[in-house]
Amino acid sequence: MCGAIVTSPFDVVKTRLQSDLFRAKHGHVAIEGNGVAAVAVRRNLLWHFVETAHIIRDIYREESPRALFKGLGPTLVGVVPARSLIFFTYGNGKQVIAEHFNHGQESSWVHLTAAACAGIVTGTVTNPIWVVKTRLQLDAHKPAISGAHSFLGGSVPTIKKILREEGVRGLYKGLTASYLGVTETTIQWVLYERLKRLTAGTQGKGGPMEWLGMVGSAGAAKCVATLITYPHEVLRTRLRQPLVNGKVKYTGLWQTLRLVVAEEGARSLYGGLSAHLMRVIPNAAVMFFIYEAALRI
Repeated sequence: MCGAIVTSPFDVVKTRLQSDLFRAKHGHVAIEGNGVAAVAVRRNLLWHFVETAHIIRDIYREESPRALFKGLGPTLVGVVPARSLIFFTYGNGKQVIAEHFNHGQESSWVHLTAAACAGIVTGTVTNPIWVVKTRLQLDAHKPAISGAHSFLGGSVPTIKKILREEGVRGLYKGLTASYLGVTETTIQWVLYERLKRLTAGTQGKGGPMEWLGMVGSAGAAKCVATLITYPHEVLRTRLRQPLVNGKVKYTGLWQTLRLVVAEEGARSLYGGLSAHLMRVIPNAAVMFFIYEAALRI
C-alpha cells in the first residue's frame, strides 16, 4: 500500500501514455520555429524518463496535485486482495504441485505452473477494480471534490456509469489481456526463484548481503519480465478505455493489437514503459523483501 501511494504519479502517467486518448497531448513535445508549430518526436531512451517528469509537471499544473493520485482509491482497495491472492495461490500451489506431481521436489516447471495459476486467479477476481482505476486515471478533468469523499467515493460514479452504459461485461474489459499477462507473472516468479539460488551462499547467514541478494533478485526478475511482456499492458489499457461518442473502438485482444500497430506502429506497444519501470521495480523489490521477511518470522 505504501508503494502504491508513493508511485501513484508514475501509474497515472503510464496509463495515459498507454492510451490513445492522450496521444496528442502527452505523446510528443511541441516546439516553435519560424512561426510554425512543429512536432518533435524524441527517440532517445533517456528522453523517455525526462518526458515522464514533464508529464507529471503538466498534470500537476493543469489538473491540480490531486490528479496525480487519480485511481489511488481502487488501487489501495485492490492491492491487498491482489497481492494476498497471488502470494497465497503461488506459495501453496507450488507445494501442492510438487508433492503430487514431482515427488515433493520443486523445479522450474513447478514454479511456472504455480505462477500461472496465481496469475489467472488474481486477474479474474480483481479485474473490475483495475477497470475502475483505469477509467479514473484517463479522466483529464480536475477532481470536482476533495478530501475523503473524493478519495473513497470517486470510484462509485464510475462504477455506475460503466454498469449503465456497458453492463456487467464492462467491468471485465481487458480480462483477456490480463490472461496474456500471466506470462509476466510466470517469468517473474521463475526468474526470482532462479536468481535467489545464485545468492544461496548467503542465505541463512543473515546480514545485509542476504537481504541485498533477495531484493536484487526481485527487482531484476520484475525488470526482465516487464520488458518481455509489456505490450499486454498497453492492449489491456486500450480495452479498458471509456466509450468515445458512445462507440467502442477496441473490441477484442487481437483486433486491438492489429489496430494499434496499423495506426500507430509497433513502438506504441511500449508507450509508458519508462514510467512503468520506475513504478514496478521498486515496488517488487520492497514487496518481495517484506514477503521473505514474513516467512522468516
